[in-house]
Amino acid sequence: MLLVGNGKVITQDKDMPYIENGCIAVKDNVIIEIGKTEDIKTKYHYREFLDAKGKVIMPGMVNTHHHIYSAFARGMPSKSSVPKNFTQILEGLWWKIDKALNLEDVKYSAYTTYIDCIKNGTTTIFDHHASQGAVRESLFTIGEVSKELGVRSCLCYEVSDRDGKDVMEDAVSENIEFMKKANSLEDDMLRGMFGLHASFTLSDETLYKCVEEKSNINGGFHIHTAEGIDDLYDSLKKYGKRVVKRLMDFNILGEKTIAVHCIHVNDGEIELLKETKTNVVHNPESNMGNAVGCSPVIEMIKRGVLLGLGTDGYTSDMFESLKVGNIIHKHNLCNPSVAWTEMPQMLFENNRKISSEYFNKPVGVLKEGAHGDIIIVDYNPLTIMNENNYDAHILFGMSGRNVETTIINGKVVMKDRKLVDIDEEKIYEKSRELSSKLWDRI
Repeated sequence: MLLVGNGKVITQDKDMPYIENGCIAVKDNVIIEIGKTEDIKTKYHYREFLDAKGKVIMPGMVNTHHHIYSAFARGMPSKSSVPKNFTQILEGLWWKIDKALNLEDVKYSAYTTYIDCIKNGTTTIFDHHASQGAVRESLFTIGEVSKELGVRSCLCYEVSDRDGKDVMEDAVSENIEFMKKANSLEDDMLRGMFGLHASFTLSDETLYKCVEEKSNINGGFHIHTAEGIDDLYDSLKKYGKRVVKRLMDFNILGEKTIAVHCIHVNDGEIELLKETKTNVVHNPESNMGNAVGCSPVIEMIKRGVLLGLGTDGYTSDMFESLKVGNIIHKHNLCNPSVAWTEMPQMLFENNRKISSEYFNKPVGVLKEGAHGDIIIVDYNPLTIMNENNYDAHILFGMSGRNVETTIINGKVVMKDRKLVDIDEEKIYEKSRELSSKLWDRI
């Protein structure tokens, strides 16, 4: 029995959103009760009490779109000409990296990204992987690292035609084999989806193959959707239809599918996303960095589309994504009143809903029956914090670097900013060695 208490508890549970001096009781990996610290301590015989010392206790963050494979790009010198658009960024950076990665690179990209997640309070991630030079066993490699470090994950491999038929078929097989394995596990820590890169790198023949191969396996697709304008132009030119319509015609949309970005979508496509109950994940920092445009997130929410929040590999800090999401739509719409409620809803409510399509017990919330994914944030509010204004305190006062303790599945994986049973320096030393060799190969 683990008790986490003596802190200001933000539950993200509408039935009991805030407790001034609260405590969470976790048995094995599940929350069994939440209440006032003195009441919970009196009621339960506990093995360990984590004293938050008046700091903030929150649910672990959920990231519904990440890219572990991008880890070794940090600080890499560019050998390409200066990109003028998103397609040139893909060709000059990301598609060069994914071709050069080997399985050891993939392993240490996973180690370092998962450590970053833990240190920023992100306890569940949906990752979209690519390592075209090392397709087979790549998801299983990442899955082993996620198990070792204890981070809840839903993984997929991006199928694409850009590197030929053999690589495409390997990617299909990797998805299928991993989904069968991960979705049969009972511990609710690892799941699989079927990854697709994007419409403009997928032929009709390949999409038919992917849909057919996945037809008897439970789970949805995870695909970049109308991220860059070239994706839209390609679909119109080759197939005479817009991207979302093309995906719908292949039966790719649906309540278990994640359509990432959805920047260049029109009213008709938004309606298709709503009607099919497709999940859309917004990645504001990445979109701004790639200069691909601003997704019509506010309009999609108004129209009833379920919008989640991710980082697209840009960061592992969901507090950052929340902050940037809050301002990009104000700026884009020239309206300072938007995004105040939409961004917290996306991060704390909708990411949980998306996760519920894959994990049996709730994540991203502190309530009875949810997984024991808990963070303690070193934050001392300089103004009154209560159930009516804690979103503003999260937005303006907290960041991932304020996370002091991270608990996943009832296990303490970081305490007082120190990782538990993880040799961070050894991992980072190896990561620097491997990334340097990768840079030389590109």
